[in-house]
Amino acid sequence: MNILLVGEYSRLHNSLKEGLQKLGHHVVILGFQDGFKKYPVDLPLYHRWNSSILKKIRVGLFKLTGFDINSYFIYRQFKRYQKQLQGFDVVQLINEHCFYSNHRYEKKMLQYLFDHNKKTFLLCCGTDYLTVDFYFKHPNFKSLMWPYFEKKVNDREFESVLKFRKPQFRELHNFIQQNIQGMIASDLDYDLPLQGHPKYLGMVPNPVNTEKLPYIEMKIDDKIVIFHGINSQSYFKKGNDFFDQALEIIAQKYADQVEIVTTRDIPYQQYIEIYNRAHILLDMAYSFDQGYHALEAMAKGKVVFTGAETEFYQHYHLSEKVNINAKPDVDYLVQQLSFLIENPQEIITISHNARMFVEREHHYLKSAQRYLEFWNTKLA
Repeated sequence: MNILLVGEYSRLHNSLKEGLQKLGHHVVILGFQDGFKKYPVDLPLYHRWNSSILKKIRVGLFKLTGFDINSYFIYRQFKRYQKQLQGFDVVQLINEHCFYSNHRYEKKMLQYLFDHNKKTFLLCCGTDYLTVDFYFKHPNFKSLMWPYFEKKVNDREFESVLKFRKPQFRELHNFIQQNIQGMIASDLDYDLPLQGHPKYLGMVPNPVNTEKLPYIEMKIDDKIVIFHGINSQSYFKKGNDFFDQALEIIAQKYADQVEIVTTRDIPYQQYIEIYNRAHILLDMAYSFDQGYHALEAMAKGKVVFTGAETEFYQHYHLSEKVNINAKPDVDYLVQQLSFLIENPQEIITISHNARMFVEREHHYLKSAQRYLEFWNTKLA
């Protein structure tokens, strides 16, 4: 099968590509490199007008003329690849806004993909029209919207999420829905909002290439190392403020027993190298299920604070603990961290459970096969 994957978040499409290739399929990734993370893509796109000075020029030009020069240049890059973007059996969009362009150019690029390839699918692994709409209609649903509802961030700071509530994005959503054959969710945070939708095919757990993530045998000879990697753009969305407050207390309470490592906005490869020596990793506090970085850390045997609500344990029929369910509650986080520090054997037990869980439920070949099964239901 000839497959085009459009967009990249957190290495998801790269791992899926590796699984599909191992199963004998030809795969191409088109898209950006997920900002500073710099994931590899086969046909790269770049934001040329995002530096501080050029962004001011871009905004000024848009206010004067209504012309978005950044969208235009992304479209120009896309056009250079057009001959390479034809004849695929499957196109999968990683999001409803893959090209980060305005409505006019986004539709032009999508229309080309719809017209020159057989079937197109939408992967729901982040915010889009349907999930954001669901979060607003169900404000008690544990989600990244909570910091916004609590007024920790304003509309401008939360633009990347709130944009999906604008009329032009509803129109773009409707346009995509008319042209895709189905939607697939990557975890429970997107599976739950999509239940009952006529184009929802089901959930495929995030593919993790465990062959590239060797298990690091957990040893606690001296201090327990706690790693907190921060992406500034999603600081409040992931609950990093709660983690920071909890770590301040832990640093004082267990000064001789822990080493706390905090990073901010570093490339993916550097991020991985730094957290390799950690025992505990703090990921996110507003989710039901694990994000991609959490799963990679679990594959390496880290004890990860992430989403692990009751629905997660029920879905996977788990009786053993494979991670720590994080909540936006400083006292709760301190309690959970304290228990692990005072009971290091529990860290070792969860470490082994985490690796076995990822191998069993998220292995990249198993996930790739499930994508193929969903796609094939619509390829006849």
